[in-house]
Amino acid sequence: MPTRKHSSRVNLIFLSLIIALVFFASQLILIQIFRFSYLAGLAQKQHSHTIALEPKRGTIYDRNLHPLALNVPVDSLYAKPRAMTQQQKYEAIERLAGILNVSRDFLKERLDRPKYFVWIKRKLSTPEVEKIKSFKINGLDFIQESKRYYPNQFLAAHLLGFAGTDNQGLEGLELWYDQYLKGEYGFSQILRDARQSELLIEKNFLPPRDGFNFVLTIDETIQYIAERALEKACEKHHAKSATIIVMDPKTGEILALANRPTYDLMRGSAAPPEDRLNRGVVSVYEPGSVFKIVTAAAALEEDLAREEDRFFCENGKYKVGNHILRDHHPHGILTFTQVFEQSSNIGVAKIAKRLGPRRVYEYARRFRFGTSTGLNLPGELGGNLKPPSMWSATSMAAIPMGQEVTVTALQLVCATAAVANDGLYMKPFVVKYIKDNQDEIIKEFEPVMVSEVISPQTAKRLKAILRGVVENGTGKLARIPGMTVAGKTGTAQKVVGGTYSHSKFYATFLGFAPVEDPRLAVVVVLDEPYPSYFGGTVAAPVFKEVVEDALKYLATSIAFKDKKR
Repeated sequence: MPTRKHSSRVNLIFLSLIIALVFFASQLILIQIFRFSYLAGLAQKQHSHTIALEPKRGTIYDRNLHPLALNVPVDSLYAKPRAMTQQQKYEAIERLAGILNVSRDFLKERLDRPKYFVWIKRKLSTPEVEKIKSFKINGLDFIQESKRYYPNQFLAAHLLGFAGTDNQGLEGLELWYDQYLKGEYGFSQILRDARQSELLIEKNFLPPRDGFNFVLTIDETIQYIAERALEKACEKHHAKSATIIVMDPKTGEILALANRPTYDLMRGSAAPPEDRLNRGVVSVYEPGSVFKIVTAAAALEEDLAREEDRFFCENGKYKVGNHILRDHHPHGILTFTQVFEQSSNIGVAKIAKRLGPRRVYEYARRFRFGTSTGLNLPGELGGNLKPPSMWSATSMAAIPMGQEVTVTALQLVCATAAVANDGLYMKPFVVKYIKDNQDEIIKEFEPVMVSEVISPQTAKRLKAILRGVVENGTGKLARIPGMTVAGKTGTAQKVVGGTYSHSKFYATFLGFAPVEDPRLAVVVVLDEPYPSYFGGTVAAPVFKEVVEDALKYLATSIAFKDKKR
């Protein structure tokens, strides 16, 4: 009997050992085969720490290599919650909340995470960093990153755009060329001991590739001149918004582009969407009488009118279909030249009648209305130009004088530049070249001639007519002493609720100077100026100030460069 009991116990113990052996063997197989990758990765995380190395975002310069956007080094704060005691966490929460202007709940949630690395706040100011360092709280540390900095804050805001906290482009050129500007991240893998202290031994290292640098066509000084004049005009005439664009008519280079309202690039994300709108490129409007340059160019090019031809302007009232067309001032007989000098709607309607719908549409398309210009900026619109098949009974009078057609300020300045450039339409551009940190050019943008919209002979005749607008007609406030100036005024009723308003207007002036050798082509647009609202009254003086000051600056700059040589 005792022998049988002893044998049963031995068998039971042996069976238990077999079961235990099978269990541990299965667990070992599970760990070694099925969970190997996971556990190895966990061990790797515990004994090494990978730090992303941020690239330096490329600098954006003006044409004279003055920085408009650059990166500056800043410190970012992080914590190591698993290396902190509860007392250290409490101290960190109490001290950091006020300095960083964040809630205690936010800090507590971060520090309660079972991690070895959590961001607390990135890209701090120097006073914030110095204050936090003075506390000497264990578990808090800094990583040096970089922050986008705009030295002129508001200057060329709509052109440059801005980058966010992670140095990612969010608006303007910063967004459009983000792939070139942002660079590529690198990394550094640091070994740690059992206490999670860094051993300052790098296991792997890949350096970041910094972003490329951009050199723009923009001239910082001309940009400032343009913005200053536009700001004064908006305040003086209580304009809702405004745009100015300055272009080199011979190359298509944009020398300045500004809008009002504007915003501080250092606080770009906080600015209202309306303030960030690049109106010169993404907003369309009915241009009014400045569009008459298309009719003038077409009539001269097609030899359907000459400067001395006479047109009866019906003493200010002319019936077109069921509509009465009016001039702001009644006129009797005007020559072709005087029709445009005095901006007679009736005279232009009669000239357009000689052309017919097909030719008016054809020349508007030649000047690239109804299509985008191809400027390298996001969101450009092409406006609306209806084909003749969609014209109404009044379109033949409305479109030639800038109604029933929508344009951008950019399209207008390009069309003006084409006239100034002897009929050659140049593609507008804002980037001259892209280079790396060794000054090697990565990509270069050359002037591109799109087409010849009118012959040099026609352009010469049209220049003389537009010069007369400034010297004898509605554009007298654009005159610059000692210089020949050509231009065209425009005052357009805004469409409000589907009808033309009698109290809200767009005031526009476009022109170029000097007439003999044009250096600058400019368009100025003010939205809802009051009480005065005529293009010749509110927009022409802005043109005068900008062109006069810019040409003086350019002359001084050239003289200075020649002297250095």
